[in-house]
Amino acid sequence: MQNRPIRAIIKRDALRHNISAIKKLSGGSKVFGVVKADGYGHGLKRIYHGLSALDGLAVIEMEAASYLRAQGDNRPILLLEGVFSPQEMRDAIRLNLDLVVHSFRQIELLRQIDLGKPLNVFMKVNSGMNRLGFPVDDVAQCYRALKDCAAVKSITTMTHYADADNERGVSWQDAKFSQAVDSLGIPTSKSNSAALIRFGSNAQGWIRPGIMLYGVSPVESLSALSMDLMPVMTLKSEIISVQNLNAGDRVGYGGTYTAKCDLRIGIVAGGYGDGYPRAMRNGSPVLVEGVRVPLVGRVSMDSLAVDITKVPAANVGSSAVLWGEGLPVEEVAEHAGTISYELLTRVTRRVPFVCFD
Repeated sequence: MQNRPIRAIIKRDALRHNISAIKKLSGGSKVFGVVKADGYGHGLKRIYHGLSALDGLAVIEMEAASYLRAQGDNRPILLLEGVFSPQEMRDAIRLNLDLVVHSFRQIELLRQIDLGKPLNVFMKVNSGMNRLGFPVDDVAQCYRALKDCAAVKSITTMTHYADADNERGVSWQDAKFSQAVDSLGIPTSKSNSAALIRFGSNAQGWIRPGIMLYGVSPVESLSALSMDLMPVMTLKSEIISVQNLNAGDRVGYGGTYTAKCDLRIGIVAGGYGDGYPRAMRNGSPVLVEGVRVPLVGRVSMDSLAVDITKVPAANVGSSAVLWGEGLPVEEVAEHAGTISYELLTRVTRRVPFVCFD
């Protein structure tokens, strides 16, 4: 039984809204919703019934793919890193997965295993991110090898953008990708969330939005609200204690905050033991009774302190939003020197999740 007021609230109607917004931008491309890392920390099982409008789902983990098939889901499921062993290849066959192929070893696995029925593959091209994918100069050879493989039903070429959210954009990678694949005349899959927002879908076979699904902006200069996105997760708690400070009093471990005048502070149930970063700086925003107030002092394992002097109605039991509705997680992440993806995927097991449709 949970005795603390902190909760992660999941709203599936916000997820459905975001998918609708994405499909308006898709330009006719099919949409793989990326739900890896347990649905970006939201819980794949919790959000599953909000994903029905997507054309397919993309995961990293075989366990996630197995769960989706167990729900009777017959849509394409893309395994984003492909498989790494004969057993995983057999699992992929059993689950009828679409496979990313990014190495010669994976081509060999396709050749060696008796599939029984061929699979759709996505041949990944390294267009400049230098993480996964075949070098541009090897693409023609890899394509021929896959085309000659009895285990392959269809081939789509794909790449992943390294800088779609920044000044360099995508044109430098698009040039390399086009040089490698245009002559093949087969479908492509390129756009992640940031590329979709900034550059559109460009008539691809498939696009692969991830963070947008969850109502988070992938582009620093654009708010989620401006893109008609709604936060799916809200990390919410309450004030559990109020302290009155005199000028000169210090707050928390190490006394890293000193009151410059008399203050009233609220102690919120929520700390790094719940996934709220210890790296949060003094002045970072928290939403108390709908009003932005500054964090004061060091975040503890179980609690944090905020200055509620200018919110006289705030008291024990007052609501405190750590991120989500009214306080974008990407803004909170910036104050911690990290990114929204990390905060969403690091909510800890002791935080109860409450789901609404």
